[in-house]
Amino acid sequence: MFLTRRSLTLALAAAPFAGPALAQSGLSAADRALVDRAAAYLQGLTEAKARFVQTDARGRRTTGQLFLKRPGKARFAYDPPSGLLVVSDGGVVSVQDKRLKTFDQYPLGATPLSLFLAKTIRLDRGVDVTRVARMADGFSITARDGGKKTAGQITLTFRDDPIELLGWTVLDAQGRQTRVQLQDLERTTGLAASLFELKDPRPKNVGRGKV
Repeated sequence: MFLTRRSLTLALAAAPFAGPALAQSGLSAADRALVDRAAAYLQGLTEAKARFVQTDARGRRTTGQLFLKRPGKARFAYDPPSGLLVVSDGGVVSVQDKRLKTFDQYPLGATPLSLFLAKTIRLDRGVDVTRVARMADGFSITARDGGKKTAGQITLTFRDDPIELLGWTVLDAQGRQTRVQLQDLERTTGLAASLFELKDPRPKNVGRGKV
């Protein structure tokens, strides 16, 4: 279970994707155009839902349902037998494991989720885009948060024509990779506020998480 929880935090919650500042001047004009296009798409993705498949560094897969409401809010509800639930309320990412009866919290700004949950998405400010790669039917953007010092990076993958977020891959400081693939991503409206609320279920005398 440790590996499952570790892969979860790498992909969604506790693995800051910061690193040493890398200049974006090496990007071509075509690369920068794709970065701008991705940012505009993410800015317009205000509410959405999708299925997701998460693959950890050992190739183990878990599935679940994603709900997204920008700015700042997301819910990853893992399918049984996993007892994991990850909720971002706009400021804090909460990770609950019902099977282990644990509950941890992390600042949203210290997580990969902050890259595409921000109120204003700017991939040209505070984020170091280190690589833009083209594929047969899309492209990917690899980025690090230039404002922090923790090693790691995130790669966002997009389908082209029409543009659509397909998922992301997080690489931590130890070189461990966790991939999240989105399926049937669908724009929606009117998602309930309760989806993005998660309170610590433990008794008050039990030690709190990391916030």
